[in-house]
Amino acid sequence: FSLANNYPNPFNPATTIKYALPQAADVELTVYNVLGQPVRTLVAEHQSAGRYVVEWDATNASGHSLSSGMYFYRLQAGGEFLETKKMLLLK
Repeated sequence: FSLANNYPNPFNPATTIKYALPQAADVELTVYNVLGQPVRTLVAEHQSAGRYVVEWDATNASGHSLSSGMYFYRLQAGGEFLETKKMLLLK
């Protein structure tokens, strides 16, 4: 399992997140604000082994644009992998 740094970072208006799965797993990729509150779930499904690319447009679950600041993205795959990285939205 691997989670790459998003790019570009800092970003505006969108950023790309890449990750790889060596085996099939239930995957959840979620973006959190600095308070640790989830703002958007980008992936929540069972995925086959492989490489994946997700683009995030700096919107929340309701489609509203988020303000500038630090955000975190967390990849959870099965019960085996959990990693969190940070990204900066600059408007």
